[in-house]
Amino acid sequence: MKEQDPYLIRDFVEDFDAIAGKFAARSRELSLRATMRTDIAYGARPRETLDLLFPENASTNAPLHVFVHGGYWRSGEKANYRFVAETPLSAGAITALVEYDLMPGQRLDVLVNQVRLALSWLHDNAASFGADPDRITASGHSAGAHLSSFLAASGPKETSRELPDVKGLLLLSGIYDLSGIPDSFLKDEAAMTHEEAATWSPLSSTQHHGPRRIIAYGGNETAPFLEQAKALAAMPETGGRRPQLIEVPDRNHMSVVLDLADPKSNLGSALVELIETT
Repeated sequence: MKEQDPYLIRDFVEDFDAIAGKFAARSRELSLRATMRTDIAYGARPRETLDLLFPENASTNAPLHVFVHGGYWRSGEKANYRFVAETPLSAGAITALVEYDLMPGQRLDVLVNQVRLALSWLHDNAASFGADPDRITASGHSAGAHLSSFLAASGPKETSRELPDVKGLLLLSGIYDLSGIPDSFLKDEAAMTHEEAATWSPLSSTQHHGPRRIIAYGGNETAPFLEQAKALAAMPETGGRRPQLIEVPDRNHMSVVLDLADPKSNLGSALVELIETT
């Protein structure tokens, strides 16, 4: 019997399509009632765009929260993840959802730097849409958690670079050791090389001092997601502080995102607290 690929989430989540459908439906519902500005260019490439969602009665100098969707670097659309904004909006945060290019059409370094470029654009333009550039937090799911981690980290081959300060990061169900990806079911779908995996693995990168970090995962996830979350949480950032580790019981790689989008859940409450204390 062929061994199951622990990265092939569909094999472990029976209602994968139903949950994905719920993501899209809840995002459409929020889109009908939220104040939004969509497809704002943060760069020159066609997919270098972001959406802004505004809380009711938004104050001036509101906190700004940035969310990066997943899809194993080779799929996903920000419009289907707008529902995640429910939680930061409840905390009074203007919420930005970032789009980026997809593999294998673009290489992994492009994706990492697109998310960084989006952060820089948001910081530089925050005042123009009512946000405080000194109160930025970020979160991401799956590949989005991987990409978000590099808003406050440097890869092992990078020289130091200046990025706007992120006050807090919530990384949900991320892949932090990419060494298993090039030979996984994604071999052709993402075509990640072993060199890219070595260059952009958060577990072999430098974690910058500054943001408070929350590393979260679903209790029913497969071994790589469980083990890598714990390993990243065990890494001290520059300065010695370790992240907070949150396990969400009875949640898989898909259903855990519904908790993130619920400000009354334990995970949603953690995000609200992260935003409100920046």
